[in-house]
Amino acid sequence: MILRIATRGSALARWQAEHVASLLAEADDDVDVELVIVDTSGDRQQDVPIWQMGGKGVFVKEVQAAVLDGRADIAVHSAKDLPSNTIDGLALGAVPERGEVRDALVGSTLAGLPAGARVATGSARRRAQLADQRPDLTFASLRGNIATRLSRASEHDAIVVAAVALERLGQSDAITELLPTNVMLPQVGQGALAIECRDGDRERVELLHAIEHEPSRLAVDAERAFLAELEGDCDLPAGAYARARSGGGVEVEGLIASLDGRIVLRHRAFGLDPVAAGSGVATYLLDRAGGSELASP
Repeated sequence: MILRIATRGSALARWQAEHVASLLAEADDDVDVELVIVDTSGDRQQDVPIWQMGGKGVFVKEVQAAVLDGRADIAVHSAKDLPSNTIDGLALGAVPERGEVRDALVGSTLAGLPAGARVATGSARRRAQLADQRPDLTFASLRGNIATRLSRASEHDAIVVAAVALERLGQSDAITELLPTNVMLPQVGQGALAIECRDGDRERVELLHAIEHEPSRLAVDAERAFLAELEGDCDLPAGAYARARSGGGVEVEGLIASLDGRIVLRHRAFGLDPVAAGSGVATYLLDRAGGSELASP
């Protein structure tokens, strides 16, 4: 079987697609893979902050289109790039075993940053949480692939990137500090891969099932449900981290914050159903913790 995998063209995206290809080859030695490289609007507009471009979806729409129109059979995404609801015509076929979820500082530790230090990041979520920890910090925008971001690290006191990206590209030695989740809650789906196929494509669904990692899938489902309950991709900084428990059920911690980081709301809950647990945490933050006031125009 020839399996065409749609992916972005960055080094990290190619690594992810090739990793999935290797997992599929291990599961079925009759699978031959071809990569279908897709240029996305998020890659083309690297001088615009992601939240100003419409948030989630800017890195996946064109990749999804390649599957929908038949140019590719499956699409490999960073799960954090996917909107909270799967679009018509596609199905989330598999979530392989998740990697590192934490964010990393490059250039300095958080405690080692001098007063008024400038930290570069393209993420409102990261800015808000760092400002909560260190109100004295100033921020600069940072976009581009990992090589571009690392090349600009010396222009700032520190930059923030997803640790898993550095690990996958063999650049873990660039990490100065891994930020614990009680300091920096990750983006929904961070560290996980999401593989989409056409809805109803039973042959591909069955193939992808072989590389599904159930604990990772449960966690990603819970986090995506959290985001969906926030009415999709709201402009507020938001993060979530879910972990499947060995005895069953999922623990979910969620966060929403003001853009300036002066208000950061967190809530943690456990549930047997991942979707109910994730949406329940979001509902609590919105309705009982005052988050709906942050979300109001």
